Amino acid sequence: MCIKHYVYVIHSKAMDCYYKGYSQHPENRLAQHNAAQSKFTSRANDWELVFKEEFPTKKEALIRERVLKKYSRSQIEYLINSDRNML
Repeated sequence: MCIKHYVYVIHSKAMDCYYKGYSQHPENRLAQHNAAQSKFTSRANDWELVFKEEFPTKKEALIRERVLKKYSRSQIEYLINSDRNML
């Protein structure tokens, strides 16, 4: 069985901001964010999964996450509307 690794972006309308992360189960991780189980995202409970990208290895996903964390808001919004988005 092949383990899949994902980089994801969630958005909060209340905070009007994006959060970028890594998970093997982004939908489960979203539930954790909305249940205030993450320090940064605990300030809102309306997080929505807006971007998901799959990688064959954890290393590749973590490298991509590090790159995305440096992206500007306009770069993230472009990415959300790109063909890379699995949603």
